[in-house]
Amino acid sequence: MANTETSLKEAASIEGTIGAALVDYTSGMALGTIGGGKELDLNVAAAANTDVVRAKVRAMELLGLNEDIEDILITLSTQYHLIRLLKSRGANGLFLYLALDKSRANLAMARHQLKKIENELDV
Repeated sequence: MANTETSLKEAASIEGTIGAALVDYTSGMALGTIGGGKELDLNVAAAANTDVVRAKVRAMELLGLNEDIEDILITLSTQYHLIRLLKSRGANGLFLYLALDKSRANLAMARHQLKKIENELDV
């Protein structure tokens, strides 16, 4: 099992990664970040994407959808923003956030690798 720091380092090694964070969507706080910098403030992104997760969870409740969210993809003109809700033991209320440079990233591979990171993460 990997800890937060190890998992974020693995996420940062995904081709095209700009930054990554482990986020508690009950509080909107990043529990850990890697990358970002001037290009992307990961603490602001963590808080803002918490609203995205909450809105999607609420929409699913209103629609009566009894499904699990695997991930949420936001596609910008130059970036992908991938939000993966964690379902592993002890990770309820957390998500992995990954920002990717669209010109360098392979979205399918990034999703696959993020799922692997989730499975290995021990919070």
